[in-house]
Order: sequence, then structure tokens, then C-alpha cells
Amino acid sequence: MDELASRAGAWLARTATAPERHTAAVVADRFDRVTWHDTYEQSAALRDLAAELGDHHDRHGHHTADLLTDVFLAAYKAGPRLREPAAMDPSRLVNHQIMTALMESPEFAGLHRETAGDPYAAAMAVLAQAGALRGLLERARDAQERGERAEQAQRAAVAAATAADETLQEAAEEAGTARADDAVRRAIGTAEAAEAAGAAARQAALAAATALPGIRATARGAVARAAETVRQEAALMRAWGVGSGELERMPFAERARLAERLRTGRLARWADLIGRFRQMADGERARKVENTTGELVGVTLGDDLSRVIPSELAHLGLPELRAVFAARYAAGELMLYDSRGEQTTGRGAIIACVDTSHSMYEEGPGGITREAWAKACALALLDQARAAGRDFVGILFSAPGRFEVFRFPADEPAPVDRTVDFAETFLGGGTSYQTPLSAAGELLEAEFDDTARMRGDIVMITDDDCGVTEQWTRAWNDTRHRLGFRVFGLVIGAPRAAAEDSVLQALCDNLRLIEDLTDVHGTADLFRVI
Repeated sequence: MDELASRAGAWLARTATAPERHTAAVVADRFDRVTWHDTYEQSAALRDLAAELGDHHDRHGHHTADLLTDVFLAAYKAGPRLREPAAMDPSRLVNHQIMTALMESPEFAGLHRETAGDPYAAAMAVLAQAGALRGLLERARDAQERGERAEQAQRAAVAAATAADETLQEAAEEAGTARADDAVRRAIGTAEAAEAAGAAARQAALAAATALPGIRATARGAVARAAETVRQEAALMRAWGVGSGELERMPFAERARLAERLRTGRLARWADLIGRFRQMADGERARKVENTTGELVGVTLGDDLSRVIPSELAHLGLPELRAVFAARYAAGELMLYDSRGEQTTGRGAIIACVDTSHSMYEEGPGGITREAWAKACALALLDQARAAGRDFVGILFSAPGRFEVFRFPADEPAPVDRTVDFAETFLGGGTSYQTPLSAAGELLEAEFDDTARMRGDIVMITDDDCGVTEQWTRAWNDTRHRLGFRVFGLVIGAPRAAAEDSVLQALCDNLRLIEDLTDVHGTADLFRVI
């Protein structure tokens, strides 16, 4: 009896010191799990994917859910780390192998740069890898079943240990009896058999999991596709002027709706063009410095003390010449350095009049529609206005009397939904110059009445040439003279509209063709002087 009890105690001690088994391959804390739970609850696509994988690859509905959690946390955590295989529950060894292949892929570092700390981007990465996960789980079906049998055997071993402990306690109360000896023998036999079965099943599951064919190639392709998907959406958001800070504050569902709208909208194909225009305008703003002297070209007269030449300043050092300096300053006759440089002169609103007649459907340079060229330029002008603290107004026009106005006041946020509304609205019909320009003049007139601001800028973007009446022209010139605004013209696909004797040439201070905008240097001054 003493020898049997000693054997039983040794077996129970081994069982009690068995390592803890984990169902999550990626090490995570409570906050990480809360982030996953919140993201999962907000994303219908994630829930649909979890349900699909559970129906087809998971009889118990657990290991596929844990796999999705691991894929998300690997993308989201700043420093994701995998557990050792020996610490995993046997039923999750397949998950561990899949995660190892994903995280050891050369493309994973590029994906992680796009997704770390961003729950939405991490969720996108999960969804982008859904196809690969389906294939891997299908190929791992046999290994998964072996792992689940190992888990069941392990549970049986724990149950046997518990039963053996209870039996030994009963036997101790009846020590010295044949019944007690028999009970101990039976308990030990049952428990040791269960332990052996569990160990064998775990080894079989581990061997099967590590033999999953083609996993590295599949994982590499999945990670590369996920990285490209996340990068494309990030570029799409940047093209439409949505900054990373704004995205972080945006609710998950709203961000998903916006992304879907941008991917499927009228100008989705031309997002790259829109982004290039906005970047070009941003670069010109970075080069432009307000109130600079520019290139020195000589000496002139004036009263700008910041440009006084040294010999004039020397007069202040002599008491008898200070009065002369003061008199010349009052008369504006001090000698100053003369300079030449580009300076912005506009202070009022920037108004983009965008032609949306039927002909704007046609292709322009590079196979890009005329509408896309026009909207890209208009959105860059919107950025220009926001950066300068000026109001922006977009006027979409077509036939006489047909137009729509989109206002973006400088002192109010510019919601991205409103920006997209402006970019995607298309009226159709003919073309009328008088309709949008009259509306623009009225807006600048109202701005002057409200704030006394003058010197606005109107940019007329069109692909057509049309006439204006003499009466309208006289009124238009009077308005321009009174308010001091400038008119720029951009002609897309209709060189005749930019001819020397064209109506648009007479209406504009500065007129150019769309071909000028295909060269960054040729159009750069448009964004420096507005």
C-alpha cells in the first residue's frame, strides 16, 4: 500500500505541475483584448468572417475566433510577440503555425508599419487575409482534428487526476484493506493511461501542425496583399485630404462608410491625380514665404524701414542728420533695396467655377476625364484657401441658370463628406459663363459688405467657349473694378477657348491650358500667386 501510494503521489505531482496551456498565440494584455472586442463589435465584416470560418472550419466555434484575434493583434500591437509552441493548447497549434508564418513573412514589417496602433487598419489587414486563412484552415483540417483530440485527451487526464486524488483520499480512510489497495491500483492505472494518451495525442497534433504544406508561400502572399490594401486606402484618404489625426478621431463605422464611398465614387479612378494636385499645391505653399524681399535687383525710394540701405541708416548716428532722415522718411524718399519676388495678393474668398457640362465627360490629357482634371484642380484650390485662412466657394455650373454652390468658410471645419459631395456632383447640360461668374461676383460683393474684404480670386475651369452679352460685360467690369478681384482661367480640351480673341481671354487676367498643368513647373505659379 505504501509503494502504491508513493507512485500515486508522484503521478499526481507531475499532473499538478503541468505548464499552463494558452489558446492565444499572440501575447496580449487586457487592453489589447478590449481593443479587439470593440473593433469586432463595430465591424460587421469581421463578424461575418468569424461566422463563416466557424461554420466551415470549426465544429466548436472557438479556434477560428482565436485565430482572427491573433491576426488582428499581430497587426495592431506595437511589438507583437508569439508564445512558445509548448505553451499552446494542442487545439491551437495550427493557429500558432499560421501566425508564425504570417509574422515571419518578409512583407510583415511593411504591413505592420501601416497598421500598428490603428484598430481600423488592423481590421482591414484581417479582412484582406481572409482568403488565405480560408485556404490554410482547409488544408489544416486533419491537423486541427488531431489537435482537438489531443485537447480532449488532456482534459481527460486532468479529470482522471482529480478522480484519482479523490479515490486515494477514500483509500487512505480505509488503509490496510484489500478494497483500498484495489482502489489505488485502479486509480493509478486509469490516470496513467489518460496521461499517456494525452501525451501521444499532443505529439501527433504537433507533428501534423508543423507539416502544413505551402504555409509560408501562402502567408507571404496574404501579407503582401494585406499591406497593399491598407496602403491603397491610406493613399486614398490622403488624396482626399483626410489626415491621420482626423482618421483616428473618426468612428469606425463612419470611417468604413467613407472608405467605401471613396473607393466606389465617380472620381475613385482618379484619386492619384487628385492627390498629386494637392501635393503640388502644398509644395508651392511650403516654398512661398509671405512678405519676403525676394531677389535684390537694385535701389529704389520709399519708407519701408526693413529695406533701408546701410548708408541711410548711418545718418541716424549723426545728430545733425537725424532731422534730414526724418524728413525723407516722412516724404517716402529713403533709399531702399529693391527686390523682385512672387507675392500673394488675394485676401478675399477663392472661388472655383467648375464646368460640369456633358462635354466634361470626355477624355483629357493622359486618358483622364476633363471632369477629373477640373475637380483635382478645384480641390487643390480648396486646400490653398484653407491654408491661407480664406473662404472657399465651389460653383458647379453648366447651362444658363443652372449651378450649385458649395461653401467652405475659413472659420469652420471642412467636412470630408461635404468635400466629396462637391467633387462628385455633376449637373450635365450646356455651358454658360455668365451664370457662374455672376454668382461668384455676388458672393464677393456680399463678402465685401459683411467683412470689407476685397481682392478675391476667381478660377474659371471649363472646356468650352461661349459668348457673353455686352450689358453683362459692362456690369462685370464694374464689379471687378470695385472689388479688385482677379480672374484666372483654365481651359481643358478646347484650345479655341484660350485663343487670343476668345471670350475667356478677355475675361481673365491669367489664362492657361490644361496641358500647362501636366507640367508641375508650368503650373506652379498658379498656386503661388493665389
